[in-house]
Amino acid sequence: MTDRARPPRPSSKPNGQWKIDGTTPLNGNEEWKQEDGGLAVRERIENTYAEGGFASIDPTDLHGRFRWWGLYTQRKPGIDGGRTATLEPHELEDEYFMLRVRIDGGQLTTEQLRVIAGISTEFGRDTADVTDRQNIQLHWIRVEDVPEIWRRLESVGLQTTEACGDVPRVILGSPVAGIAADEIIDPTPQIQEITERFIGDASLANLPRKFKTAITGHPSQDVVHEINDVAFVGIVHPELGPGYDLWVGGALSTTPRLGERLGTFVPPDRVAEVWHGVTQIFRDYGYRRLRNKARLKFLLAEWGTEKFRQVLETEYLDAPLPDGPAAPKPTSPGDHVGIHRQKDGRFFVGVTPLVGRSSGSQLTRLADLVEAHGSTRVRTTPHQKLVILDIEEDRIPSLVAGLDELGLSSRPDLFRRSTIACTGIEFCKLAIVETKVNAAAAIEVLEERLAGIDLPHPISLHVNGCPNSCARIQTADIGLKGQLVVIDDEQVPGYQVHLGGGLASPLREEPGLGRTVRGLKVAADGIADYVERVVRRFLADREADESFAEWAHRADEEALQ
Repeated sequence: MTDRARPPRPSSKPNGQWKIDGTTPLNGNEEWKQEDGGLAVRERIENTYAEGGFASIDPTDLHGRFRWWGLYTQRKPGIDGGRTATLEPHELEDEYFMLRVRIDGGQLTTEQLRVIAGISTEFGRDTADVTDRQNIQLHWIRVEDVPEIWRRLESVGLQTTEACGDVPRVILGSPVAGIAADEIIDPTPQIQEITERFIGDASLANLPRKFKTAITGHPSQDVVHEINDVAFVGIVHPELGPGYDLWVGGALSTTPRLGERLGTFVPPDRVAEVWHGVTQIFRDYGYRRLRNKARLKFLLAEWGTEKFRQVLETEYLDAPLPDGPAAPKPTSPGDHVGIHRQKDGRFFVGVTPLVGRSSGSQLTRLADLVEAHGSTRVRTTPHQKLVILDIEEDRIPSLVAGLDELGLSSRPDLFRRSTIACTGIEFCKLAIVETKVNAAAAIEVLEERLAGIDLPHPISLHVNGCPNSCARIQTADIGLKGQLVVIDDEQVPGYQVHLGGGLASPLREEPGLGRTVRGLKVAADGIADYVERVVRRFLADREADESFAEWAHRADEEALQ
């Protein structure tokens, strides 16, 4: 597996690039997007489908346009992973929805958190997952309840607009924006400008596929910028002061590719313009004929950074961008777990929901606890964590004790801190294997078996239910990709293993993707056994200050079994 996707082979067929091939649709998906855009379905949801129920929903709306409003049908219970690839969508889906609440920059008030929690308990069977895209996902949602849910969310400034679909998805932002003592620049104004100007803009609501954004001004580079379509990383230009380094073309899934720097400096007042330019390049030049080639990373692989910058500056920007320096290597972890002093002298506290799994009841109690300690601000993170802001020093012990009672530790075990998991087969129609339950069970066993073991650093464990890498398996120390595996001549749910991946970190000189070992598979109930075995081997074999990722890339295959 390499960091750079191969450029697409020349084709005698048009690729569906609007500025080159014209806008004639080349597949069914492009046809319905042009016939009636995804944003238009809201009126039908409110006035037709909420009245008529699930059976009244047009199939194209159900499997297509609903995504533009954060709605996916969830998996019908009881369908095993071996049937995921053999059944049609209507055979896999239940008459309930996953609803994704869009939280740009991860910024929430306790009032907003309480509204989400109330929706969860009243309409979603008390489900709530904190995702690695800073959203909160609810399940068991009925279409009949969606208009009321929207009303409640929008009454406190939240939305589900373009939370899914071929659109600009949620904007990842530093969870400590505006409050960190060591912050380079606060990206909040830039996130707000992009959101207010462009989310829900019909001219950007038909992209080739999804489009992901990340913006941070923190030196920990805490928004996994290397795997976003466009990202802005805080830097200080020697002449121009604080601003951003521009990255484009990152994404994972089945063809992972790390983004690349364009070598430009973006002043704060030009971030929205540059973001709009990159997004329009994707709209106008992105490949639309084949959906598996329709991400920006494939266009960048063909063009290269020099051409990409040239097209951006000459066709989409008012003026060229100055050259700029790269951001230095981070010196602190980007998950913000623990207790940290803010620039105003108060403190923020980062806590760990177990593999991102929460509930409406837990979030309600969290909102109560935060307010009882004098704060009204909470942040979600790209690492499935929560951060509570604005705590006075003398209130920290009481807050930490209350968080522990809620199961939200600010001092978690290393694996509890560093493990994330996607939705998995419990709710996802694409999944082959369970994730959150298996990962949580493994953490419990590892905490017991490795108690007292002195790990040199947290070892990240990412568990994904299918090859699509929502849990970023290629960028973890240990990444597990869900699939059916053969163990002792029997086919069982399990995982392919990726080892030694990682993004911007104090532990790495450069970001990189994990390696795979031929034939290395782990049964779904064998995560703890494998992780314990490979960690103990790492501790026995490591040299000097070698990290797990460094060891995993140099170790022979026998050591990684």
